[in-house]
Amino acid sequence: MVQKILQQLFNAGEIYKASYSGFYSVRQEQFLTDKERGPDGEFGPEWGEVTEITEENYYFRLAKHRDWLLKYIDTHPNYVTPAFRQTELRNAVEKMSGDLCISRPKARLEWGIELPFDTSYVTYVWFDALLNYISFAGYGTPDFAQRWPALHVIGKDILAPAHGIYWPIMLHAAGFRDDEIPPLLVHGYINLGGAKMSKSEGNIVDPAVLAEKYGAGALRYYLMRETVTGQDMEFAEERLVIRYNTDLANDLGNLLNRTLNMAKRYRQSKLTPAEGDPCDIRAAVEQYTAKMEQFLPHAALEAAMALATRCNAYIETQAPWKLAKDPAQAAQLDAVLYHLAEALRVLSRLIAPVLPDAARAMVEQLDLGEPTPLFPRIEIE
Repeated sequence: MVQKILQQLFNAGEIYKASYSGFYSVRQEQFLTDKERGPDGEFGPEWGEVTEITEENYYFRLAKHRDWLLKYIDTHPNYVTPAFRQTELRNAVEKMSGDLCISRPKARLEWGIELPFDTSYVTYVWFDALLNYISFAGYGTPDFAQRWPALHVIGKDILAPAHGIYWPIMLHAAGFRDDEIPPLLVHGYINLGGAKMSKSEGNIVDPAVLAEKYGAGALRYYLMRETVTGQDMEFAEERLVIRYNTDLANDLGNLLNRTLNMAKRYRQSKLTPAEGDPCDIRAAVEQYTAKMEQFLPHAALEAAMALATRCNAYIETQAPWKLAKDPAQAAQLDAVLYHLAEALRVLSRLIAPVLPDAARAMVEQLDLGEPTPLFPRIEIE
């Protein structure tokens, strides 16, 4: 696939050969610019041995398509989510200049995909890496149209230039239409103590240990509920426990247990359908769906938990235990129990993407009418 597209671009005049002189990091296998120099004017030890070399390589005409990319960004406001990342990308495109070196001589770098038009060179980033997206999706086969354009989920550190500049221009030069350029969803970092987690610094948290301690569902819920799409998230184990106890143990778990217990005690777990939507289930579903479509799962989960909170308040205002003592209120008791059960059925679907095991367990309990504590509280030592 890489060779096919490189040959296509070479034939179209999008790739050319030129000589370049500059400082080269042997360790990082890349040319360096003055931006990589330290305050003392020297290249730091992270670059290893740095030598000044002159060599011929092949270049992709990146700068030729700069104006197209700027226009594309301006006419496609949803190209990058969240919006402030799109602004960052546009600023980076404004500053871009020069073309992209896409090869290394075999004499200096043996591994890599050979250039189809010159086998004495191998491909070097980014054509060999980024084209995996379309080759994996079946480019050139009938299935490709069903899978493309696919949403790209990336970290903020690889937005520019790789995914936000090189990639769309590569596709555009290869003949992809504007409506075939893939949108980008850019996420931030999970920080610890105000700093990005780093193995070299030692400020890391092992997710496997947390999953073993609290359960994978609790950890996943905390991460999805607390992370605002596109923003950095500050990890805190205490917040995990608080979020789990508040949302899942107190609100959702308590609602499930109370409803099933009352249905079993007052109606032998048999429900009678009733009209109305006193807990605003429909509004919760609409809000949840809208937030998911906006790639805001934290806000979607917030809408789901708000429904659970409303249902718990509905229990307090209706007081089924009082209704059960008054035969004249039998129909109202039936309606209350039905609305609560219906809300729980819907909630089981809303939490399923993040808590699949708990969602299945909720459905089983609703089917059988047998309450079992689903989210036992986590006691802080």
